[in-house]
Amino acid sequence: MKTISTENSHGGTQGVYVNRSDVCDCDMTFAVFLPPQAKGRKLPVLWYLSGLTCTHANVMEKGEYRRLAAELGIIIVCPDTSPRGDAVPDEPDNWQFGKGAGFYVDATEPPFAQNYRMYSYIVDELPKLIEAEFPVDMTRQGIFGHSMGGHGAITIALKNPERFGSCSAFAPISHPSVSGWSKPAFQKYLGSDEKNWRAYDACSLIEDGHRFPEFLVDQGTADSFLEDGLRPEELRQACETAGISLRLRMQEGYGHSYFFISTFMEDHLRWHARRLGE
Repeated sequence: MKTISTENSHGGTQGVYVNRSDVCDCDMTFAVFLPPQAKGRKLPVLWYLSGLTCTHANVMEKGEYRRLAAELGIIIVCPDTSPRGDAVPDEPDNWQFGKGAGFYVDATEPPFAQNYRMYSYIVDELPKLIEAEFPVDMTRQGIFGHSMGGHGAITIALKNPERFGSCSAFAPISHPSVSGWSKPAFQKYLGSDEKNWRAYDACSLIEDGHRFPEFLVDQGTADSFLEDGLRPEELRQACETAGISLRLRMQEGYGHSYFFISTFMEDHLRWHARRLGE
């Protein structure tokens, strides 16, 4: 692991780091905020997964999480959204696919299968590095994210309920197998057999028996991607059918941007803190 930068913030440290990922076969960048309490003990860790076109930097610069994370004593880890580098296959003119659009899946189709293995990077490889390098209490982990990252957070929690004590999302892509902006990406990453997509689709995972105790989801009513891309009502229906507690809050007049995310960031951090133990 190489340190790119560190800055003091709210008594803690905001760092940016890079590691050589064997899983993604490239260098991967991630951000970690260490609150001041990290100087003396291990702390709960909260993973934030970003959305399409983003890197680790978007939430780090615009998410406004550090003040409360420092107060609550929570470590925040912000990974990148996809593999990077000149050798990584991409569609530069397609913002919904390729670099910046890894969708937190393990691709099975060439040429993407060599690098686009974000699920394994987030679930297996990066946690081992974080545990080795930072004072994290791995028995107290939460996960949240925005849009594509909200999709990633919910699907990862559903498939790893023993690991995570909490999960929330801002405007998640709830049913990516049918969503207009994710279905083409799934086909390229995972092939034409839609049965293989179900492992990375929140609604399908719930239909197939995966469970998580509860979710908090905030969704703006003025989000331009609401109807086709995000489909929160389908997640509500899936959770109701399965008996999963879903607190879906439709926030009047809010869109899809970090103005929306930063407004409700405090609510989400407090939600996770109560479940992870402040």
